[in-house]
Amino acid sequence: MAEKKGAKPAEKKGAVAKVADAAKSVAKTAKAAVVDTAKKVAKAVKVADPNAKGATPRRNDPRGRHRALTGVVRSDKMDKTVVVEVVSLRRDPVYGKYLKNRTRYKAHDEKNQFKTGDKVEILEHRPLSREKRWIVSRLIEAAKVE
Repeated sequence: MAEKKGAKPAEKKGAVAKVADAAKSVAKTAKAAVVDTAKKVAKAVKVADPNAKGATPRRNDPRGRHRALTGVVRSDKMDKTVVVEVVSLRRDPVYGKYLKNRTRYKAHDEKNQFKTGDKVEILEHRPLSREKRWIVSRLIEAAKVE
């Protein structure tokens, strides 16, 4: 190779310097990928507005979140208790067909305000009686009167 006059000869890098440069390069690439992914996730996730109509109030419970289910009131004949039927779809493991799974829960209704046919949300709660472990948190849709 012919070198130009006045040019400095190329410096040879040691093995440690090469490894350090490679590590810096990998770290820079990884950081860029993480930041890019974080931006995509932040863009995709929509934060629920707590003041929006129909928003479920947050529960500040130190023991963790309670399960919330949506169902239809099937019976309101008991005092301070309603029977709520929750319908969920379950996929049959053999045939792949979706089957309706209906479960009835007894839920606490302190003011006896919910009537048969109302669509309500129930929240998991401590045991209130032998079979009652749910409370009605809110009315989603009132029953249609014919």
